[in-house]
Amino acid sequence: MADRPKRVAVLGLAGTGKTRFGRALSERLGAPFVELDALHWRPGWVEATATELRELVEPLVAGETWVVDGAYRRKIGDLVLASADLVVWLDLPVWVWFPRLLRRTLRRAIRREEFLNGNRETLRGALWSRDSLLLYALRSRASVRRRYPTELAAYNLVRLRSRSDVDRFLRAL
Repeated sequence: MADRPKRVAVLGLAGTGKTRFGRALSERLGAPFVELDALHWRPGWVEATATELRELVEPLVAGETWVVDGAYRRKIGDLVLASADLVVWLDLPVWVWFPRLLRRTLRRAIRREEFLNGNRETLRGALWSRDSLLLYALRSRASVRRRYPTELAAYNLVRLRSRSDVDRFLRAL
């Protein structure tokens, strides 16, 4: 990779490894890492409003270097993407990310592990709720894969489709 990116947005479905990848990338680049889920989800699973989230994110993306996990485009538009000099889309096969997501979700629910800001996942919410992250990720997959190539075409995009693509990308830095 000739020019090392300074501001990177990392996109992908839940379970694709955005946070782990983002942290590894931020370490290699010497850039701060920001997980937008941690800014978005308040205690009690209360969502930040679009205005609140924008007020938190604007100063972060104004920084010289960063790696941001997520974009929250429905709430803050292309604020993160337009500020990035590289967008990385983790588009891994479902057989890679879904078992990860299932294991992680079940582990957190069974062990009552804190997820974000004191929030905890439950088995009922994970498996039988209409707000289930598992169901949301599965339902969103086709739509994301159909929309992103066009929607992200305006940005400097790298689409990583396998674990070996991810490893190769990180090694190249």
